[in-house]
Amino acid sequence: MTPQVVQKLKSVVARHAELLRLVSDSAVQADPPTYRTHAKALAEVQPLVDKYDEYERLSHELAQAREVSASGDADLKALADEEIRGLEARLAALEEEIRVLLIPKDPNDDRNIVLEIRAGAGGDEAALFASELFRMYSRYAERKGWKFEVLSGSETGVGGLKEAIATIEGKGVYGRFKHESGVHRVQRVPATEASGRIHTSTATVAVLPEAEEVDVKIDPKDLRVDTFCSSGPGGQSVNTTYSAVRITHLPTGLVVSQQDEKSQIKNRAKAMRVLRSRLYEIEMRKQQDAIAKERRGQVGTGERSEKIRTYNFKENRVTDHRINFTMHQLADALDGQLDGIIDQLTAHAQAEKLKQATEVEPAPAPGKEPAPPTAEAR
Repeated sequence: MTPQVVQKLKSVVARHAELLRLVSDSAVQADPPTYRTHAKALAEVQPLVDKYDEYERLSHELAQAREVSASGDADLKALADEEIRGLEARLAALEEEIRVLLIPKDPNDDRNIVLEIRAGAGGDEAALFASELFRMYSRYAERKGWKFEVLSGSETGVGGLKEAIATIEGKGVYGRFKHESGVHRVQRVPATEASGRIHTSTATVAVLPEAEEVDVKIDPKDLRVDTFCSSGPGGQSVNTTYSAVRITHLPTGLVVSQQDEKSQIKNRAKAMRVLRSRLYEIEMRKQQDAIAKERRGQVGTGERSEKIRTYNFKENRVTDHRINFTMHQLADALDGQLDGIIDQLTAHAQAEKLKQATEVEPAPAPGKEPAPPTAEAR
């Protein structure tokens, strides 16, 4: 193990000891909220401390076995060498387990998501690409056994999408989708291009962890709710009842419209679901900016020069520019077979987190863990 990892582990052990002292304190036990906070923190670090204790014990056994092997007794040396091989293998596996446990957990990884896709630069071709991305993610969700629900969509005359919003529900959804946010670029010859010239178009993807009411408190006085008649297909109720809803969050200027349902109540509930997640993402981004100085925008402007990933039809490839990863199974990717590229992104992010975890300042004092995003997003 590197000195940085050992130093980090020692700080975790010290924190563990302090947490044990706190949960045993009668004054803390008399204050249920404080006790629960410390007990939760203790439960989070306990697995890592247990693994480190085991690592220390096995390291001591290995040192003893090596002493026996070097003692000069031929019979004992054979037994000691066999024990050394077994201990070294167990220690290597244990070190990897410890490295994984050191990676900071994202509290949002198990959340459901709100997925938003919009056509960027490229006119009709961009709208067609946005539609293909939307299908790609719906197929990926289907392969994972997750629930994919379309909240709203705005189609173009050529079968593309100007924008579409959906929710995806299931175990670990955000953890798998969070690296998909950004500008996706397509390079291909459009069906309407007579000269065979390759066009470049874009679509933007935003992945928002779905927020619960307890995560984001929204003052009703901060909302302006407008109702209007639905437009588009929908039967006799279209343009006859004020079932469509537009909600404006006055402090931030965020606007969410919903008209897919015939019921105004259902449309309002869906719109609030999206608004809550957008506000949660804003507050989460503020915290990330303050802590890690991460970039502020998720999707940029949608210009062709901005991209996180390129889908090149002529070369049958998908390239993620953030990690320089390329796969030559474009059709498979668009059919929702995304685990290969998502695994690579996840591994890269975990390696970066581990590096930060073993280089930054010591863990925060007990009881002073960063609070989850619960601000009112002003």
